[in-house]
Amino acid sequence: MSRRRVVITGVGTVTSFGDQKEDLWQALCEGRSGIANISSFDTSDFDVHFAGEVKDFDPAEWLDRKTARHLDRFAQLAVAATDRAVTDAGLDMEQVDKQRVGVIVGSGIGGLLEIEAQHAMLLTRGPSRVSPFMIPKLMVNAASGQISIRYNLRGPNSAVATACASGANALGDAFKVVQRGDADIMISGGSEAAVTPMGVSGFSQMRAISRRNDAPEKASRPFDKERDGFVMAEGAGIVVLEELEHARKRGANIYAEFFGYGMSGDGWNITAPHPEGLGAARAMQNALEDGGLAPEAITYVNAHGTSTPLNDVIETRSLRRVFNAHSEKLPISSTKSMTGHLLGASGGVELAICALVAERGVIPPTINYEIPDPECDLDYVANEPREAEVGYIMSNSFGFGGHNASLIIGKLA
Repeated sequence: MSRRRVVITGVGTVTSFGDQKEDLWQALCEGRSGIANISSFDTSDFDVHFAGEVKDFDPAEWLDRKTARHLDRFAQLAVAATDRAVTDAGLDMEQVDKQRVGVIVGSGIGGLLEIEAQHAMLLTRGPSRVSPFMIPKLMVNAASGQISIRYNLRGPNSAVATACASGANALGDAFKVVQRGDADIMISGGSEAAVTPMGVSGFSQMRAISRRNDAPEKASRPFDKERDGFVMAEGAGIVVLEELEHARKRGANIYAEFFGYGMSGDGWNITAPHPEGLGAARAMQNALEDGGLAPEAITYVNAHGTSTPLNDVIETRSLRRVFNAHSEKLPISSTKSMTGHLLGASGGVELAICALVAERGVIPPTINYEIPDPECDLDYVANEPREAEVGYIMSNSFGFGGHNASLIIGKLA
């Protein structure tokens, strides 16, 4: 059976740069950080005081007051990003065949804010005061379920929880749904809202996040020798995936075509990647094979690039393993240097960025790259954006648990 072609027709993002894709794009091209001191709770007693918060987010712009109360923040962010993506795609949801439109959204943690609030309620006021909405608010699948309900969509509906690979796995799964003919349109990506007291303290106690409190905007520094951990962020990234002829028939704008999806497991450690990057390399190789592409076809890699001592060295090794001599001239950048690490939402936001790169021919930089690390010795598009002839783009996402996902998109062939 021939595989149907899948394209990206809509992009929606909610990040520390706001809920407009153009604001995100401008910040990336300016090499501007979205990291600042946390404002949503008092961090005086915390070791880490900063993150990539979505500031001034008002769910009332998308949801009535009653509905908003029944959604955790991560689901609210997902709904907002979906609204932006659907509008960007020019979709009239009253005209589509709702049996043929589905949703797959990933989240690494789900409703952490709701868990914290209801646990406090349990301890202070007793079990009878715990909200009956707690469970449906905290579920990882709440975002995909709420999006489906919002538009009355009855196509394939699912959720993915593979830590920081969640958004990328969700997108890859959605790509395959359209490719094999189970839907004509899929709304997919990731959402996360773990910048909470428990989230920040948990990652801090793991020594996983940067403690550069004196200069938050410089804390995320992927591949730089002085990196000391990732920077937490929240937000959502959603794209509209559509079968090519379906998109053409309605005259949709096409950002890029989806070519390949690869996934793998490390089988190694719950938090540390395989020391030789074998799992990450396998995911990249699988994506290339799925797309029928040689390594030399890739013209840009949006790296996982977390700014942790282990990840950046091991991702570099895995890139060398996959691309061999081509790795020496392959532009690679980590947009997490500006957005921070959106955990399960990162794959969604970063594929949305890659779609804009494909459309506009500009590669965002890796900012805060000041002191080269001898073990990270590739072209990381340091500090300045770069105009380039962009053909095929790879986006990498790797997560705790040894989950690896690689996606390949590119200009419409």
